[in-house]
Amino acid sequence: MSARIDETGIKIGMWLFLYSEIILFGGLFVLYAVYFHEYPEHFAVGGKELDRIIGAINTVVLLVSSFTVAASITAIQRDARKHTIGLLLFSIFCGFIFLINKYFEWGAKIHHDIFPNSETLVNGEPGLNIFFGLYYVITGLHGLHVIIGMILLSVSLALVLMGKVNKSRFAMLDNSGLYWHLVDLIWIFVFPLFYLVL
Repeated sequence: MSARIDETGIKIGMWLFLYSEIILFGGLFVLYAVYFHEYPEHFAVGGKELDRIIGAINTVVLLVSSFTVAASITAIQRDARKHTIGLLLFSIFCGFIFLINKYFEWGAKIHHDIFPNSETLVNGEPGLNIFFGLYYVITGLHGLHVIIGMILLSVSLALVLMGKVNKSRFAMLDNSGLYWHLVDLIWIFVFPLFYLVL
């Protein structure tokens, strides 16, 4: 009985933490909206500088990983331990694919002198500098959350391997899954705001 109460408390704590994360990114999205209203043409030009194919691939990768994380929770509830392990490994692999794509995308932009306060942007239109400033802050912060999510999934995987996460006790995996879904949800907003801006 006390274990169930503990798990309920942990779940409530996780939801409160996720709420704070939503407020953080929500504030950044409001900031984006304010500057987009001020510099719509410059934001459209900045969006065309981003690689929509990489953005779309990363969207698919995160959506697939969200499905496999959810499936891993279902698998552990059905006592399918090997299935859970495989699904978690695949989800973590998807996180690596996302980060590798982001690394190459950022690298290409930096190589072309497109980053906040670079000479190209400082001497150009102010709206472009703001667009890329927001792009690097929001996608960088999101990337950090992807790394944290991968760590949580890895800890859950280790606990499954040790038998500490199982059919009757899976709060850690469940909470890790909630965090991962939030990371994916945030990207669903980031992708159109930056890559599909018109």
